[in-house]
Amino acid sequence: MKLSVLANLYGSLPLDKALEKITSLGVHCVEIGAGGYPGKDHCNPAELLADEKKLEAFKATFKKYDVEICALACHGNPIHPDKAIAKQFHADMTNAILLAEKIGVDTIVGFSGCPGSDPDAKRPTWVTCPWPDDFLATLEYQWEVMIAYWKDMTAFAKAHGVTKIALEMHPGFCVYNPETLLKLRSAVGDVIGANLDPSHLIWQGINPVLAARALAG
Repeated sequence: MKLSVLANLYGSLPLDKALEKITSLGVHCVEIGAGGYPGKDHCNPAELLADEKKLEAFKATFKKYDVEICALACHGNPIHPDKAIAKQFHADMTNAILLAEKIGVDTIVGFSGCPGSDPDAKRPTWVTCPWPDDFLATLEYQWEVMIAYWKDMTAFAKAHGVTKIALEMHPGFCVYNPETLLKLRSAVGDVIGANLDPSHLIWQGINPVLAARALAG
């Protein structure tokens, strides 16, 4: 087992100083924010993909400190009902995958996303109960949108060497517990997996040990 640090914790520091700090604690593996909610303090995929010298300097910084990148973090809502917001999150995910291919990383961490209640909605709608029946109709629509998106995105990811999209099960998104994670994986394929953050499960009343067992393998 390897311990790693989400480098966003040190987003106020330049990458060089952040890695110096992290390795001083004996950690030599990191997850790097590469778009979406985690931001791009240490890694802007669009810039790195457009400039080979910047990309080489980026990779050299990790080599200097003997640090492995275990994953790129790109949490967002690429199926947001606001098309402009969805477009930006989708672009971030696309660029994160393309950068991962360039630097030999096979894992992207993110969120499943959450659409609105219907095609004309303006904001995401997180459904938590089955009644009144409007909520079931909303869920049916949302899962159609989500499955279609992730079928396309996992195919794109595999074509570029990314074999693991690890979704945090987070309230507010359609995948928020083991049941919904496994439902999406069953519909889309085994590129979809879990990034198990116990904190998001605990406040929902979910035992994280039982969740881990349910997700074994």
